Amino acid sequence: MGQIVLICSKESINAMNKFYEKQLLGKNPPGSVFAAKTSGCTITAYQSGKVLFQGNDCDREAGRWQDAGVPAAGKLGNAGKPGISGHTAAGKSKSAAAKGNVPTGIGQMSVIGSDEVGTGDFFGPITVVAAYVKKEHIPILKELGVRDSKDLNDEKIIEIAKSIKDVVPFSLMTLKNDKYNQVQQAGMSQGKMKALLHNQAILKVLEKIAPEKPEAILIDQFVQQSTYFLHLKGQKAIARENVYFSTKAEGIHLAVAAASILARYAFIQYIDKLSDAAGFRIPKGAGSLVDEAAAKLILKKGPDSLSSFVKLHFANTDKAMALVRKKRG
Repeated sequence: MGQIVLICSKESINAMNKFYEKQLLGKNPPGSVFAAKTSGCTITAYQSGKVLFQGNDCDREAGRWQDAGVPAAGKLGNAGKPGISGHTAAGKSKSAAAKGNVPTGIGQMSVIGSDEVGTGDFFGPITVVAAYVKKEHIPILKELGVRDSKDLNDEKIIEIAKSIKDVVPFSLMTLKNDKYNQVQQAGMSQGKMKALLHNQAILKVLEKIAPEKPEAILIDQFVQQSTYFLHLKGQKAIARENVYFSTKAEGIHLAVAAASILARYAFIQYIDKLSDAAGFRIPKGAGSLVDEAAAKLILKKGPDSLSSFVKLHFANTDKAMALVRKKRG
């Protein structure tokens, strides 16, 4: 499990407290201001000003607040990396840090954007999409409502995805649960899985648009750039030219927003397939509802069925098994 620690002002911590209001945990650890839990990260803010992000999505969640704090000395994230790139540091302005040093004016360039969905969900696969948005298509995508998928409900995601899937060249990579569990149990980290999927999706889009080349490739940052390329070591082909990384990349270029929408659309469709296979509606996320659903699945189809539905290493597996034992008395 990765972790990142930021040192933040009291005002920033109060803003976080309000932001995570609906996800606050009932009991705060000693010395803390609040504790909250999203589907892929636990956030604990302390009176000392330190804010701890723990979980598979700690990079992404901490990235929301990168302008509000700096990495705490001596604290490490995944794979022993200090903090996350993009934080305010000596010699770098906040505006440059917020965009991960992407080129000035990238928002109006022709760009391949890449994003993923499903990493923090117990049920369902990881879906990664790379999408190419030419600068002349930016206005029409805005008209179609393309923006950060986190601000859109499932109905709107489906509507927009159907409108743009024939407008922008894209490639979808889906890591299904059986394969996910196989490589995870063999020792592969989720970060490496995502790096491999992003690289494959980007390469496929580059093939589709050849001989045309994008002015930039922008990946919604989930790990430091150096670690990303370390994960890809040994691959036959690696997209390296004009590749940039940034948190909150959906707000930097519509190509990432489009990729996010298409990835979420694919994830929604896959959850529908899992629901049909299960015989009941499969919930998203990693909260108590998925524990109940997994327990129901075990009682209905047996524990061996889980591997094709869920990410087995999540704590939800043990919680579901405990519910099954309780129901069986």
